[in-house]
Amino acid sequence: DVERLDRLITDISDASRLDAELSRLELSPTDLRAMLGALADMHEATRCDGAPRLVLELPPSRALIVPGIESRLSQVFLNLFANAASFSPAAGEIRIRAAPDGRAVVITVEDQGPGIPEDKLTAIFDRFYSERPAGEKFGTHSGLGLSISKQIVEAHRGRIWAENRIDGNGRVCGACFMIRLPAAT
Repeated sequence: DVERLDRLITDISDASRLDAELSRLELSPTDLRAMLGALADMHEATRCDGAPRLVLELPPSRALIVPGIESRLSQVFLNLFANAASFSPAAGEIRIRAAPDGRAVVITVEDQGPGIPEDKLTAIFDRFYSERPAGEKFGTHSGLGLSISKQIVEAHRGRIWAENRIDGNGRVCGACFMIRLPAAT
């Protein structure tokens, strides 16, 4: 209970500070290629045996620069990686892709978990909503991570959403989170 309260208080405090910080948002060119590479390297270096691997796919020598606050965008991606890891099977893969798309950059985070109930695809971004994997210890998550991530992405004039991944037989084979951020001009 103490761990759960500590996590909840920390997340609520972060969400409150975020409101104030984002109102004074000063964006600077942020290299998503370098950021995602560093985050992927960190994930792999700290990954426990049997934990899902993170596979990063980036277009060769294409600039992936967006106006942003690097620390806050990193927070979004770390949250998405942690969520994907918690739902993925042991020794599974989390696939991260980033590519230019017109005047934007689109980043996807795909897992091999059970997917998201269709009627919850938007609710998962609400504050305190939590759809956790079976068997996970109660109180491990506050239900604020995706809400905070949405708040950060929208402050960067972007959009975040989720879809289920569907295999060739029409069955759900994981979740896919997508972020679309305006590219630097």
